[in-house]
Amino acid sequence: MERPFRFEDIPTDPKDLARDCEMTFTRASGPGGQHRNKTETAVRVVHLPTGTVAMATEERSQSRNRDRAFERLREKLLRQLKPKKKRKPTRVPKSAKEARLTEKLRRSRRKKLRQARGEE
Repeated sequence: MERPFRFEDIPTDPKDLARDCEMTFTRASGPGGQHRNKTETAVRVVHLPTGTVAMATEERSQSRNRDRAFERLREKLLRQLKPKKKRKPTRVPKSAKEARLTEKLRRSRRKKLRQARGEE
């Protein structure tokens, strides 16, 4: 069984990252003329161990789009796999407890006054 992909396994070099990826090229639409509309300049990169997908279609150049897609993929992997900080449990301050209790007391007195009026 293969061990899961971890934060430490994310390579810094895009060439190392490309080994774990599958790239597909498609036609991008939008402005850019014939060069963009007839050539396959859009790049979609899938990171196989995690299934994370990144895409770039902005540039007219396939190589620039590939670089952008790998940058985005690396950023996504860093965000996804970054270890979460442990939460420190905090105490409720004494002033907050007192404020809550005084508000509860006020509300209960108001409700009791309503009940007393209804019985008359």
